[in-house]
Amino acid sequence: MRITNTLTGEKEEFVPASLPVRMYVCGLTPKNEPHLGHARLFVASDVMRRYLEYRGYPVKYVQNFTDIDDRIIQAGLREGIPASEAAKRYTAGYFRDMNALAVRPADAYIYVTQFIPQIIAFVQKLIEKGHAYVLEGEGDRDVYFSTDSFPGYGKLSRRNREAMKAGGRLEPDERKRNPRDFALWKAAKPGEPWWDSPWGHGRPGWHIECSTMAMETLGEQIDIHGGGADLIFPHHENEIAQSESLTGKPFARYWVHTGLLQMAEEKMAHSGIFVTVKSALEVTPAPALRLYLLSQSYRTPFTYLPEQVGAAVKRWHRWVETRQAAARFVGDTPALEREPEEFTHYREEFIAAMDDDFNTSAGMAVVDTLVRRLNEITGKPVPGKEREQRELARAGLAVLDELTGILGIALDPALDIHRTIDGATRAEIETLIDARTKARQARNWQEADRIREELDERFGVIVKDGPTGSTWELK
Repeated sequence: MRITNTLTGEKEEFVPASLPVRMYVCGLTPKNEPHLGHARLFVASDVMRRYLEYRGYPVKYVQNFTDIDDRIIQAGLREGIPASEAAKRYTAGYFRDMNALAVRPADAYIYVTQFIPQIIAFVQKLIEKGHAYVLEGEGDRDVYFSTDSFPGYGKLSRRNREAMKAGGRLEPDERKRNPRDFALWKAAKPGEPWWDSPWGHGRPGWHIECSTMAMETLGEQIDIHGGGADLIFPHHENEIAQSESLTGKPFARYWVHTGLLQMAEEKMAHSGIFVTVKSALEVTPAPALRLYLLSQSYRTPFTYLPEQVGAAVKRWHRWVETRQAAARFVGDTPALEREPEEFTHYREEFIAAMDDDFNTSAGMAVVDTLVRRLNEITGKPVPGKEREQRELARAGLAVLDELTGILGIALDPALDIHRTIDGATRAEIETLIDARTKARQARNWQEADRIREELDERFGVIVKDGPTGSTWELK
């Protein structure tokens, strides 16, 4: 099993330091409703965790919320509520949306405001070791990390000093010793939340928060550190500098970054243009949206296009319909004692794809092939071999459920928001389908056609006739 490590730029064999695998993912800054770019990161991270567990690795998965931040303060001012209330509002939106997308809960969700004493202690140790300095002045003071004190600064992003100055997201402050230095503690400003510290009233800088929380929950060295590609510099670069300056040890074994979801020529972001998960789920079945977000390898940046979402919906429908048809075809046929070799082969192909840096795109291509094979089996019954075909279909159905389970893509037609109907209507449709089946058996084609037209006009139902009977779906 190999994972692309941003630190080295290479695919490396995955060898955790110990078990369980310690996995930390930089979570949401809850300043607005989660958008599809956020969803891509958290769905991809969820699949990584699911697959590691499938391959026999127990995982301790920790995800943070940056619940105090300049942008959250601005959100509170924008909405006329305290910053803490804004953070709670959008954190609730995260859980609502990720639950809909079948993202399994982390083993621990941690919040910056719960770790203020530990953050202060971390900063104090960096000062004592000569890696941080307090700006001179009266009253509340800022504390900065000295990037000159860490020779490896820039090793993650592979930027030289001039590129850092030019490209940067650097924090402007003429009082800093070096433009690259970053805030560990920010002096309080009027009207902002603050905590007491050895440097007066203030709050943590962004980067120190994740280092502190990761170490407090997972230890000084973690196995997988994940996040969006936009966090490589400066956030993760700064995490490495301050963490390794404190401990003298490598902070993370594998740095794993998810490519950005773009709209037009810019990344999807709250500061620009974005599509919220909530709005997308109003028009797209949740499993199909999840399929769309996994349709390319997690590291690949790709551009949001509604027509691609539509294609993902059709793909999911094919998978759902195949599963339904196979389940009807199989009935109560018991499973074979030994799995047929062809379906073992599909599983092996899927594992090979996912072992290659969690390649969900290639993994889903295997599912497509499996779906086509199941359709061949269930669509062309061979006289005298019905039982063998049902046994074969049951084996294929089991593998289909196994692989889509790893991907977290449910094949439940009830999850299609456009096809959910009440029980009474469903019963009426089924009664008409049965009547039509009897008409066909009696070769009363005129009545069968009349019922088909009634189903279309009254309910928008499409009837599909096959060798094993008739099925239906809503337009």
